[in-house]
Parts: sequence; structure tokens; C-alpha cells
Amino acid sequence: MINTENWQEFKVGDLFDIHPTRNYGLNNNKLFASEGDTPVVVNSSYNNGIAKNVDLPATEEGNVITFSDTTSSDAIFYQPKPFIGYSHIQGMYPKSSKWSEKSLLFFLTIFKKVALNNKFDYVNKFNRENAQKLLVPLPVDDEGKIDFKYMEKYIDSFENYAIKKIKNLKQIRNCSGYKLNISSWKYFHLSDFFYIDSGTKLDKVKMKENNPTINFVGRSGIKNGVTAVVDKINGIEPYKAGNLTLSLGGALGSCFVQDKDFYTSQNVAVLIPKFDLNIYVKQFICTIIFKVGNTYYKAFKDELNKHIKKDFEFPLPVDKNGKVDYVSMEKYIKNLPYGKNII
Repeated sequence: MINTENWQEFKVGDLFDIHPTRNYGLNNNKLFASEGDTPVVVNSSYNNGIAKNVDLPATEEGNVITFSDTTSSDAIFYQPKPFIGYSHIQGMYPKSSKWSEKSLLFFLTIFKKVALNNKFDYVNKFNRENAQKLLVPLPVDDEGKIDFKYMEKYIDSFENYAIKKIKNLKQIRNCSGYKLNISSWKYFHLSDFFYIDSGTKLDKVKMKENNPTINFVGRSGIKNGVTAVVDKINGIEPYKAGNLTLSLGGALGSCFVQDKDFYTSQNVAVLIPKFDLNIYVKQFICTIIFKVGNTYYKAFKDELNKHIKKDFEFPLPVDKNGKVDYVSMEKYIKNLPYGKNII
């Protein structure tokens, strides 16, 4: 536990020059046409915001923080190497040369926490002006100046822990206990399994948290999509636990099984099973839906909301009779490391 008693607050705008990143002004087809080593940072909450590495010169230097000014504050990342900017991606350029990779990572963690606590969303956007005004608590030395050495040492202390976690992730990735053969899979529509509801379409900034009992699911790709816990609203029944949510924008394609009753923000669909599906099958289907949604649909260009009730399809395993193979889906999830701990 960090002792923050003697920390001081600093205005973000005093520490960083924040302005839009430079981009090529190309459409996505041209921008992503090549394969290369230069990352393109886009409006995404995944993969450090990187959509693809392309064969074009970088437009920005590394050692900066980036964020999207058109989504929530989930899309805040540190960019260690030169990259290509994108529309609506803001860069945070340190005003002091003392900022190293490790001190920026330390700062980013606190900065992101402060931003999330301010509940920025698609209505109350996390834009440049709002970012500059935020006050971020940081450790200071005896002279009241930012203690960069402390931040760097603290990040160093996490290296062994991080290495251990990465090894665990590699173990899961390389799990060979039960491999999938997708050659005989068939495509299905969401309506084959779910009633597709548009959600409650509520604005998080208008929600109250005096007696919070209901999860609020937004267009986030982390924490099961839950961005807050709010009061129950008279006259608006929350959706029941066990239903699925699907983000149609923002963290596009993010699909989760909700374990508690919930409301949703705008552009979050609710998938209500038409028949009994156990938790393992639901988790399997969620993963496939996310993979398809995040791979083949793009924010601001070809979003899911145009297709969700019309032509969005996803593949699933089938048995020798061509029927959905629920047994193999359940078996696959259970054979993953920690898969049996889902319940």
C-alpha cells in the first residue's frame, strides 16, 4: 500500500503540452494497406490503442501518453516508440526532460484513475480541455518537487511481479490441452440464440450513486463493461444477471456475461438468451462475438449498430449432424487454465 499522505496535486496542463497527434489524412483502407513496423494509434481501448503496424514513417516520437478525445477515458496509453497519429487522438508531450518511461507509466496509472473517477463518457467527453484541468496527486521530495526517482523505483519493484504474470499469460496462450478445429464450424445469427434489445440507453453523468446497487454497463472493454454502480431508478427495471452485453461503439465488439443486474448506456445492446445456456457456453460465445466484432467492424466507419439485427454473423462449432455443439464449447472453456473457476 502506497502512503500518499505527503503527496501534492499538480495540474496536468502544467506538466504536459496536450495537442492532436499528426496523421496522414488517409482513409482506413489506404492507411492500413501495408504491413510494417510503425504502430498506428487509433480510438481504441485495446492493444495500447494500436490498430496495426504499417510501412509508413512515424508522425510522432515515442515517450508520450496518448488518449482519445471522442471516447471514454479507458483509451489512455503510454507510447514507448515512434508512431502514427490518428484523428481524435491527443498526445501528451512532457514539458520536462525528467520524464522517463517508468515515471510516465507511474503517472499514467494515477492520471487514468483520476479521469475514470470524473466519469467521462460519450456525453461528457474526455477531451483536451478537460484533461488539462485535471489535478493529479504525485509524490514529492523534501523540496516539494515531483519525486521522479520514487516513481521510477516503484515501477522497478513491479518488474518481477509483471514477469511472473506474463509467464502465466503465456501458459494460457500456449495451452495445448484442447485445441480447436474450426474447419467444420458454421455461421449463425445472433437472433438464433438471443433476443436483441437496445438497452436502457441511459447517460452515466445523470445517474445517482446515493444507494448504488445496480451495475452500469458502458461501451468499455474492461471490468466486464461496468463503468459505475448506480442507484435503481423508479420505473426502470434493470436487466437481469446472466444476460450478455455487446458494445456497438467505443470498445467495439466487447461482449460480456453480466453477473449482476444492470443498466446500459447508449449503444450497448443486451443479448437475452432465448433458451438456457450455461455460463461456459455463454463465455465461449462472448469470445467469438468479440473476435468477429472487433476484427471486421470499425469505429466511425462501419460500426456494429448498423448490422447487429440485420447481418451480423459469427461462427460456432457444430456436431456431425450440423447442430450447434454445446458440449465442445463447454469442454473448451473448462479445459482452459482456471476455466473451471468461472462459476
